[in-house]
Amino acid sequence: MNAVIKNIEPHYEELRVSADGGTVAARATGQGAPIVLFHSLLADDTSFDRIVPALAATHRVIVLSLPGFGESDRAEGGLEAVADRIAAAIAAMDLGQPPILLGNGYGGFVALTVAIRHPGIASRLVLADCGAAFSEAGRAAFRGMSAMAREKGLAGISDVAMRRLFAPAYQAAHPELIEERRARFVAVDAETFHAACAALATLDLRGELARVQVPALVLVGEHDEATPPAMAHELAAGLPQATLTVLPGCAHVPQLQEPALFMDAIRDFIGG
Repeated sequence: MNAVIKNIEPHYEELRVSADGGTVAARATGQGAPIVLFHSLLADDTSFDRIVPALAATHRVIVLSLPGFGESDRAEGGLEAVADRIAAAIAAMDLGQPPILLGNGYGGFVALTVAIRHPGIASRLVLADCGAAFSEAGRAAFRGMSAMAREKGLAGISDVAMRRLFAPAYQAAHPELIEERRARFVAVDAETFHAACAALATLDLRGELARVQVPALVLVGEHDEATPPAMAHELAAGLPQATLTVLPGCAHVPQLQEPALFMDAIRDFIGG
């Protein structure tokens, strides 16, 4: 294993894994079957903090910082390069068995691409609030966000980003959380953001879904505007072994918005 591990707090280990020409940063905790978490574009690895303790009670949990986020090096070459870097990092971690891959939003697209390009790397997939391809309106939204961010900076589109993460009523009821998430978003590496927007604006995995030969649980928040429920329905229909669950009252980051509901939805699928 080509990685450096040090304790940063009692229940986490910090990992720096050299893989495929770059370094992937992650946090790890717990014991049991491995589960690897892939965060969204508009959030970071801390968006899983509310479910990590529950997951770590039964699993070895690895919370990634995707390439270009946090202390992970950028991966040049689109979503395929990001997926290949993560696949190499997972292999370098010597987890002992194929892990469950759990992705939210952009992380769901990355996890799905990993499973397509690297058969056998995953035991199961949990794909939350993602899909196989965006509508033309969805593609235009990414092009528009990227263009606006080049003009105004990420701070200039932070309201747009928060609307894509959370429904207005939830934002109004949780102002402190929204400001914390806004600060996290503004800290994202700008070039990584633009590259991800470009990749998502052209993504189409529909013709590749039949290659995924492991069980998948597809989740979507009923109020998700970033990746609407129709995308989850299409994804679940295209995967050979998929189950779809719609999470009531949730938007794009259900594990952050309603962690207990999210855990109830995945517990039987991921086992213990």
